[in-house]
Amino acid sequence: MALMFLNGGAMRGEPLHGLLCGAPLVAVTSTAPKYRFYAVGGAFPGLCPVAHGGQAIAGELYDVPMDVLRDRLLPAEPPALELGVIELADGSSSFAMLLRRPYTSFAQLTDITSVADWREFVSRESTVDTESRVSP
Repeated sequence: MALMFLNGGAMRGEPLHGLLCGAPLVAVTSTAPKYRFYAVGGAFPGLCPVAHGGQAIAGELYDVPMDVLRDRLLPAEPPALELGVIELADGSSSFAMLLRRPYTSFAQLTDITSVADWREFVSRESTVDTESRVSP
């Protein structure tokens, strides 16, 4: 089993949660305040470790069987992300998907560090989209 921090589409209630094959939720937690957080093309989140200017990013920690990680979760990740090790709020370590380097190769990165929560960002974007479609 491997501890895996999730902060996007595989969290509870999200469309890719089934890829976890019932892996148990260990904690609702956050990273240490050492990361910037990006929306990659508006489609998925990307964590980026930084030496300065980071923030704690919300997510969920799962105890994922290695075969599920290898055969289900990792193959479903976008090519812009890579497996890495992060520091959690309590100082422990976990696997997580990080923005692949070099960052300049991505079409559009939107810094959402101030939101620090993918679900909150998506919710805000949905509200903006709905408001922009309302006729005056």
